[in-house]
Amino acid sequence: MGAEEKYAPGAEGLMAVLRRLRAPDGCPWDRAQTRHTLTRHLACECAELIDAVDREDPPAICDEAGDVLMNLFLQILIAEERGEFTLADVWKNEIGKMIRRHAHIFGDETASTPEEVTALWEKIKRRERAGKPEPESVLDGVPQYLSALARAEKLQKKAAETGFDWTDEAGVLAKIREEVEELSRAMDSCDADAVDEELGDLLFSAVNLIRFRKREDAESLLRRANRKFERRFRFIEKNLKAAGEDPGTVGIDRLEALWQAAKTGEKE
Repeated sequence: MGAEEKYAPGAEGLMAVLRRLRAPDGCPWDRAQTRHTLTRHLACECAELIDAVDREDPPAICDEAGDVLMNLFLQILIAEERGEFTLADVWKNEIGKMIRRHAHIFGDETASTPEEVTALWEKIKRRERAGKPEPESVLDGVPQYLSALARAEKLQKKAAETGFDWTDEAGVLAKIREEVEELSRAMDSCDADAVDEELGDLLFSAVNLIRFRKREDAESLLRRANRKFERRFRFIEKNLKAAGEDPGTVGIDRLEALWQAAKTGEKE
């Protein structure tokens, strides 16, 4: 019987493999991992999974989802080794949470739109926190390790829950124009620190408009813009290579002409 056949496909099979790797005579790398070292790998694994999803690549999604699960299960195994909680505790906790917070499915609440479901979810979360020490700020629950873009959006959402929000998109757009004007003045003054600050404010305001529109999140929109830039730049490189031209010497006019050709090709 091969090694793979000894371990049943499933959660317990994966945990059994990880226990073997963490055993005294197991893998030196796996034995050296701590919950803190694993977080660095988790960030990378999640990024690779998101990239596979963006590419609509099912085999890669399957592979990367497995890598994320492996990292999470190692976290659980470390907790198990320390006597903190087990895989069964994680399942029980998550199943209970999903049932409680979907009271419109498993209980007596009603919610028929995604917005109503979100409002219900937050109401139930507040109920679950009842009796616990009150946070000093509504912003306390926003994770520090999110990307700056995602964290900006979550900070804004939390503040909006208190009523600190715009009344319409026009107001947010006016704020963006105001930030552009302040950036222009900072650049005219040749104050590098002020320019940096105003650039940050402009980014934050752009995120505010994305959040307020309640469509896609800022991370998704920027990933899409990144992919569009990459696609068009690769078009430039491919055409220059075919023509035997060097991107570093053709000049900006040639590069811009190819950029516009890439845009035209996308529209057609």
